[in-house]
Amino acid sequence: MKTYLVGGAVRDKLLGLEVKDRDYVVVGATPQDMEARGFKLVGADFPVFLHPETRCEYALARTERKIGPGYKGFAVQAAPDITLEQDLARRDLTINAMAESETGELIDPFEGAKDLRRGILRHVSPAFVEDPLRVLRVARFAARFGFTVAEETLALMHELVNKGELSALAPERVWSELERALGEREPQRFFGVLRLCGANARLFPEIEALFGVPQPEKHHPEIDTGVHILMVLEQAARLSPDTRVRFAALLHDLGKGTTPKEAWPRHIGHEERGVSLVKGVCRRLRIPNEYRDLAVLVSRYHLHCHRVAELRPETMLKMLEALDVFRKPERLAQFLLASEADARGRAGYEQRAYPQAGIIQRAFAAARAVDSTGAGQTGLSGEAIGVDIRTRRIAAIKQAMESNAG
Repeated sequence: MKTYLVGGAVRDKLLGLEVKDRDYVVVGATPQDMEARGFKLVGADFPVFLHPETRCEYALARTERKIGPGYKGFAVQAAPDITLEQDLARRDLTINAMAESETGELIDPFEGAKDLRRGILRHVSPAFVEDPLRVLRVARFAARFGFTVAEETLALMHELVNKGELSALAPERVWSELERALGEREPQRFFGVLRLCGANARLFPEIEALFGVPQPEKHHPEIDTGVHILMVLEQAARLSPDTRVRFAALLHDLGKGTTPKEAWPRHIGHEERGVSLVKGVCRRLRIPNEYRDLAVLVSRYHLHCHRVAELRPETMLKMLEALDVFRKPERLAQFLLASEADARGRAGYEQRAYPQAGIIQRAFAAARAVDSTGAGQTGLSGEAIGVDIRTRRIAAIKQAMESNAG
């Protein structure tokens, strides 16, 4: 019985990164052997055990063979005679198919360390095509490490897309990979890789529809809306680690994909058109409401944010109420960050200041400072209390905006 550190822990150790999760493979053991040593069985589909003290995962060496669509369609065999190399061969990429022995020896049958040095994502074997989720995983690793995809691996990804294999993916699995990709260092690369293999059009057609759609060059030197969206996502990643902000930034301009060609390069009304598309994406992929709600609000109000100096105090209050920031003040920061990412996500605008955020923050602070309990002391009741509060909030916002203009 031999134990090996495997997968991401070995990869990250070689990259000099912090190793957060340690997974192990055990060769030459049975489930009974593991339980006799105090390990607790936790795997439902294959034998995975928790160490009695460290709680790290220890899996018996196994092979996998696809017998049907999706993850559940795999026949798994775990036996004492399965070798470490056989276990590593079932993994997706060479950089994830390395192991380290208990004495610190690197076991690297597929030259993953070489690919790490070269910054290449390469599949381990033709069995790569047995799980279509690997298309998304490759794109996610590109977003994490900034690596390029080997041509032969990209060809297999094309094959999976062209055969319609991505349709077998459950919405929850697609969202899980998308959410994780949004949290990576360069999330825009995720969509760049998906576009290279044709997967973006299959999984995220609303985003793919933006490429080739022009915008006014005066305001968008990059012109192409799809290019703009990826630039916005890049800026959102620089501004905030919050994946909700990044998601909202990604989807804020979906409405431009529905603008009639004869109206190009202008996109009047794209904000509201985008709302139904955002809701459609979230419904299809079963995305959590907190992501959907922020993305809808950014789609609807991002131009209000950019043009805040032109807003009347009444309009400012209506926007703040729609954002529900009096109950959820943390949402204002999220909205402003996504809007700032949009403003900066243009060629030559990446380092520009975004004073609009400060104007809105001051207006909100002034409106929030209005004492809502004071209405009861004036003898008002019912709807009159709400009217009084709104009137005083509008006055406070007006004063704040005039002070800012001065």
